[in-house]
Amino acid sequence: MVDIIGVRFKSGGKVYYFAPGDIEAKLGEMVITETARGLECGEVMIPNKKVPKSDISAPLKNIVRKATKEDLRIVSANRKKEERAAAVCEEKIAYRGLDMQLVDVECTFDNSKLLFYFTAENRVDFRELVKDLASVFRTRIELRQIGVRDKAKMLGGLGICGREFCCKAHLPDFQPVSIKMAKEQGLSLNPSKISGCCGRLMCCLKHEQNTYEELLKITPKNGAVVALSDGTKGKVVENNPLTGVIKVLTEKSDVPVKTTRDEVTVLRDSRIKVNHDELKALKELEGQ
Repeated sequence: MVDIIGVRFKSGGKVYYFAPGDIEAKLGEMVITETARGLECGEVMIPNKKVPKSDISAPLKNIVRKATKEDLRIVSANRKKEERAAAVCEEKIAYRGLDMQLVDVECTFDNSKLLFYFTAENRVDFRELVKDLASVFRTRIELRQIGVRDKAKMLGGLGICGREFCCKAHLPDFQPVSIKMAKEQGLSLNPSKISGCCGRLMCCLKHEQNTYEELLKITPKNGAVVALSDGTKGKVVENNPLTGVIKVLTEKSDVPVKTTRDEVTVLRDSRIKVNHDELKALKELEGQ
């Protein structure tokens, strides 16, 4: 087992493990840590804890100290610098006529670098923009192009459920989401119904997929041939994996019979497929 402290640097960001040394940190405290880009200030999300050594992918960097009043003053000053940098960058982008949208600005704790995150439809030649920004701020400038899902995570907002975006609130990493998931969950393949504000498939499809996969193992799918309790054969025309209710169309009637998955015997199950036309029309929703 290895002693760790879990620290997060941005709201909704990933939690990183650090070696605590002699430091005892409480949940929510601010600490100064060693990172690949120098000292950084982050919030403790996991107080001192032992985890299996197999959970550690590389030698842990150290917690340097608990954040002091001076450290917090520096963080506050950096936030103000980020606001000014964003305004200046917007002006320079407009001046240069660049087809790009600034999303966020990040200043490292030691003021050694300013990172500008932006989105763009195509590649952007921002070399002159970097020179402009460097001449104003006299520090290292780095521009990073990000995808629309990353943009939504940084800016945040409310989803169609009325709650904060999952990516902003609690998802440390994006998980692959596919059209097949939407189809297996019986959702309408209407882009406006299954995509989030970022224009990509909603992350919550991934949250529920494991449940649907387990239920679909015991629920006859649409098109499956089943036998009712009286021995009558029919084809499943509608199913609800969550409730277990299915509708079966038999040869004896034009009206589907409503029953449950426990009351039928599956003679030949079906498969849920995404046809070529559906995939072609909705493929862009799967992107990052």
